[in-house]
Amino acid sequence: MALMRTDPFRDLDRWTQQVFGTAARPAVMPMDAWRDGEHFIIEFDLPGVQADSLNLDVERNMLTVRAERPGLDQNREMLSAERPRGVFSRQLFLGENLDTDKIEASYHDGVLRLTIPVAEKAKPRRIEINHDGQKTAINA
Repeated sequence: MALMRTDPFRDLDRWTQQVFGTAARPAVMPMDAWRDGEHFIIEFDLPGVQADSLNLDVERNMLTVRAERPGLDQNREMLSAERPRGVFSRQLFLGENLDTDKIEASYHDGVLRLTIPVAEKAKPRRIEINHDGQKTAINA
């Protein structure tokens, strides 16, 4: 039997960090990723984020996506404030089989879409095999 420790204040703190985020601990952003032929597609949900607040960096196959949704106007009397505000960040490790020099990014209707091509060196290729003086091609 495993020993489980619960700390409701720690769980609440973790939840508020995820939802609201801070510069030190940015909130996460929902993501979908899939392969479409010779490309990997990644989409991030960022409704209400201005395109000029988006920042994409790739360093040694580590992709970092950062965005910011401004805080609430202090002059408003809010009746409800459920949408997360502040800094959003996500880091993804991109495998060697992707061509990080050719990433394309677009932002439309609150969705950031990255299209990353498969690197040429990672694509399947055919290798010729000599067998009794005849060449036979096989897939590698």
